[in-house]
Amino acid sequence: MARSKVPDVIAAVDLGSNSFHMVVARYSHGQLIILDRLREMVRLAAGLDETGRLDRTAIDTALSCLERFGQRLRDMNAESVRVVGTNTLRRAKRRGAFLDRARAALGHPIEIISGIEEARLIYLGVAHSMPSEPGRRLVADIGGGSTEIIIGEGVHARKLESLYMGCVSTSSRFFADGEVTEKRMKRARLAARLELEPVRSTFLDYGWDQAVGASGTIRSVSDVLRSRGVSDGVITPVALESLIEQALRAGSIERMRLTGLSQERIPVFAGGLAILAEILGILGIEHMRVAEGALREGLLYDMVGRLTNEDARSRSVRAMQGRYHVDVVQAERVEATVQDFLAQTQEAWGLEEPFAALVMSWAAKLHEIGLDVSHSHYHKHGAYLLEHADMPGFPQEEQKILACIVGAHRRKIHLEDLEDLSPPWHLKVEFLIVILRLAVLLHRGRSAAALPRIALQAKGRSLEIGFPRGWIDDHPLTMADLDNECEHLRSTGFRLKVV
Repeated sequence: MARSKVPDVIAAVDLGSNSFHMVVARYSHGQLIILDRLREMVRLAAGLDETGRLDRTAIDTALSCLERFGQRLRDMNAESVRVVGTNTLRRAKRRGAFLDRARAALGHPIEIISGIEEARLIYLGVAHSMPSEPGRRLVADIGGGSTEIIIGEGVHARKLESLYMGCVSTSSRFFADGEVTEKRMKRARLAARLELEPVRSTFLDYGWDQAVGASGTIRSVSDVLRSRGVSDGVITPVALESLIEQALRAGSIERMRLTGLSQERIPVFAGGLAILAEILGILGIEHMRVAEGALREGLLYDMVGRLTNEDARSRSVRAMQGRYHVDVVQAERVEATVQDFLAQTQEAWGLEEPFAALVMSWAAKLHEIGLDVSHSHYHKHGAYLLEHADMPGFPQEEQKILACIVGAHRRKIHLEDLEDLSPPWHLKVEFLIVILRLAVLLHRGRSAAALPRIALQAKGRSLEIGFPRGWIDDHPLTMADLDNECEHLRSTGFRLKVV
C-alpha cells in the first residue's frame, strides 16, 4: 500500500460494554496530540438479555450518546474516523438494525472487532503511551464484558488472549443488588479463576519483565489507592486485598464511600475487583503500573500505521501465507492480473474505494491457503480459515468479505453467502469475485510467461473479455476453462463474453 498523508485531525470511538469513549487527536511530527476526549457510561452489556438481544433502554441510551459524539466529530472536522464495537456487540443477536441506526447517529460505519484484535489494539495504545523500556511487558485490561491479557515487546504484541469475563457481566452475575458478601466474592473470584486457569501456564512460560494495567477498573483501583496514600498508584496484591476486605466489612461498594471512585463506577466495581485480584494471584504479579493509553489510543496509532505503510492487516496476510505454505510467486502473478482487471472495471462497477484494491490484493495473496488442508474443495477450506482465524488488524466484517471472495473464486458461486455482508459490499463483492475468478483461471497453468494485454469492458452484470488476435486459438485449454466459466456465471445471472 502506498504511503499516504495522515489527515490533520483523526478520531477513534470505542463502543465498549461498559462505556463509550471518543478521542480526537492531531497528528504532528510523528506524534499524536490529543485535542478532545469524551466518555459516557452506557452499560451496554447490562442491556443484553438471555437471548442475546439488546433491550430498548440500552439501545436508546447508546444512540443518544452516539448522536452527541457525532456532533462533536462534525464540529472538530475530524477527517478520518474509526469506530469499533467490542464484546457486547460481538455477542448481540440481530444487531444489524442497531448498527444501521448507530451509524446514522454517529455519521460513521462501525466495525465489530474480535477479542484478539481488541487485545492487539489495547497493547498498541499502552505501548505508545509509556516510555520505551527493554524487556517484555504484560498488559491487562478489564472491560465491561471481556478481559484482555497481552504480552509484548516494544510496540509489538506477541501473545494475546481475550477472556469471557468483565466488570459488568461479573457484577451483574454476583453483585446485582449491590451487596458484597464473602460468599459472593468467593464465587466471583472462583469464576474468574476458572477463566484464567487455561491460559495461566502459557503466560507464565512466556514471561515478562513488567506488568501494566489499562482502562476503567484498573485505573479506578489505582485512583482509589493513590487517594488513600497507600501507594503511588501502583497496584499490589496486599493493597487490593485490603480494598476487598473493606468492601466485605461495609457490605457494599457504595457504603465504602471511596475517594477517587466515580459514582458511575460503583455498580460494577465489585466484579472488577474480583477479576483483578485473580489476575494478580494466578499470574503471580507483585506490582502493576497503570498506563494512560488503551483501546482508543491504539485505534489512533493503528490508523496512522495504515497510512504510513505499517498496516497490521498486511502483516497478518504475510503471516497467513507463511503458515499455510502459499506459493508466493503464483500469488503475485494472480495479484498483478487482479489489480489490472480492477483498474479496468472499477469505474463501471463502482469499485473506486481504496478498500476494493486492498481486499483484492489480500484475496489474491491468500486464495490458495486452503490447499494446505486439502486440494478437494480448497476454496471452501480457505474461506473457513479466513473467516474464523485470528487475523490482527482485521475487523470481523473485513474478514467476512475476504472469506466470501476466496470461497467463491472457483467452481459454483453461492450468492446467498453474500447476503449477510453489510451494504454496499453485499452487492459489490460479486464483481470482485468475478475479477478474482478470471485472474486465477488465466494463471491456472502456473506458467512464468507473462499474459498478453487483456482488455475488459464492464457494464452492469456483464463483462466482455478480449484477447489479442490469435492468442486464444493458441491456448485451447484456456478457452475451455473460459467456456466453463461462462456457464458458472450464467447460473448467477451474470454474462461473460469472450472476444
